[in-house]
Amino acid sequence: QVQLVESGGGLVEPGGSLTLSCTASGRIERLNMVYWYRQRPGNQREVVASIDRLGRSTHVDSVKGRFTINYDSAKSTAYLLMSNLQPEDTAVYLCNMIFRGEASYWGQGTQVTVSS
Repeated sequence: QVQLVESGGGLVEPGGSLTLSCTASGRIERLNMVYWYRQRPGNQREVVASIDRLGRSTHVDSVKGRFTINYDSAKSTAYLLMSNLQPEDTAVYLCNMIFRGEASYWGQGTQVTVSS
């Protein structure tokens, strides 16, 4: 079994920055993919960014140039670096890691609120 623990959310003013972390522990097999999702009030959950085990990343158009996903295998930790945050980025952010054998695990979610 694998547990994912997220941290780093909070309240930030427009234009500010936050870094989200998602650390895996337990019986960790080879990591295949990491996804960061967000769920904004009244909206469906959407993928914000992804990174595969070779380090190839993608970002949804609305965050390109502002958010960066990466993964530190030595720490079993995924990060979402967010800059120039805007009120529309307000959401609960969730990490999802998929390991060998398509075992999928979720973090508990962390609230990001962008407001002046």
